[in-house]
Amino acid sequence: MIKPHAKCPCGSNKRLPACCGAFHAGTATPRTAKQLMRSRYSAYALGGLGDYLLQTWHPTTRPAVSAADMGAADTGWVQLDIVDSHQQGNSAMVEFKAYWRDVDGQTQLHHEKSRFVRQDGRWFYVDAELIDA
Repeated sequence: MIKPHAKCPCGSNKRLPACCGAFHAGTATPRTAKQLMRSRYSAYALGGLGDYLLQTWHPTTRPAVSAADMGAADTGWVQLDIVDSHQQGNSAMVEFKAYWRDVDGQTQLHHEKSRFVRQDGRWFYVDAELIDA
């Protein structure tokens, strides 16, 4: 259960229900690819939101896995930094660095450029290019 006073993991400093929690609950839709990327990071960080991750993944690149497999909270995500973002029409790119703790408690880095498309007024994650740390 998500606590209503909890801060959103996306780094906005807003309370979760007023930020990515509204997207996860389906009461709001991300207006930008950057918002969608933040909400997807939050879904991974919170765990148990595999349905949301799959629903926001473009059908042409969506993996054939179950929502339970997507929503497992097996990584200790600790911080998200947006490096860059560009939007042109119905296409966008968001570069970010996400930090997580491994089993030894060491902070690790996941750095990628994610590609997004907008269809029928909704943004979808398409794919990503991983960037070496």
